[in-house]
Amino acid sequence: MRIAIIDLGTNTFHLLIAEIANKNFEVLYKTNVPVKLGEGRLNDNIIIPEAMQRGIECLKTFNQTILSYKVDQVKATATSAVRSAKNGNVFVSAAKAEANIEIKVISGDDEASLIYEGVKLSGSISETSLIMDIGGGSVEFILCDSANLIWKKSYNIGAARLMQRFFHSDPISDYDKQAILAHLQGELQDLFEVCEVQQPTALIGSAGAFETFAQLVTSTKNQTINIGEVKSYVFNFDDYIDMSIKIINATHQQRVEMPGIIPLRVDLIVIAALITNYILGRLKINRLKLSTYDLKMGVLAISF
Repeated sequence: MRIAIIDLGTNTFHLLIAEIANKNFEVLYKTNVPVKLGEGRLNDNIIIPEAMQRGIECLKTFNQTILSYKVDQVKATATSAVRSAKNGNVFVSAAKAEANIEIKVISGDDEASLIYEGVKLSGSISETSLIMDIGGGSVEFILCDSANLIWKKSYNIGAARLMQRFFHSDPISDYDKQAILAHLQGELQDLFEVCEVQQPTALIGSAGAFETFAQLVTSTKNQTINIGEVKSYVFNFDDYIDMSIKIINATHQQRVEMPGIIPLRVDLIVIAALITNYILGRLKINRLKLSTYDLKMGVLAISF
């Protein structure tokens, strides 16, 4: 069976096409497009017209690719930006009418479950771990061990939401940083309570910003990492901390010039680093891993 998986994120739309046979899969094609569906009024729960049009045009292009690969089944999932938008149903209807893409808007709970399935497929879970997926609209946390999903929850503290609400300085000011950290402290109390009981020893970052972190760390060591070819990566903790502090203290232009940061993430990466460092410090975790397998690979995992 040939399957196409579309992950409609708040910042980026992803398309993956794979062949499934005998409990195995082969990725035939994958791409992503920085649609920025949550641009402008994400915290007002509105998809602005320009962003909606970009999303529809992207899906039209995806549909042409899907047709060219003679796909048997299409699974399109929309997450935080669409599920929280007052006009999310307008976007879903337009996607069906104009791009022939039928979108399933999934809950935060289902999103967390799919992220877990994707990370599990990567083989990254070897100990009691906290998986974190930093999206534009939401952040998912999943507590698990090598055998079981223990606890999961989605929070509306995504990087684009926090950036639009709190990030108003260049480089980011202590005032803005403290406002972000205070907000996280208020939102994540139940996460900290369950982690106090379960005591995770590793943080696993699911794709996205963590791929950028890996590229930045390896580039400072004159190494290269092909994100498209690895399932996981284990960070040297001190190297990660040094790099993250450099990101947080840098100006916008300095981040533009850093090799490994794509234009979409030049500012979002500051928020991602602040969230990651806060979680590592608050939970006293000093093991950090990347799983390049995320939600779309989770959709694939439950398809065979």
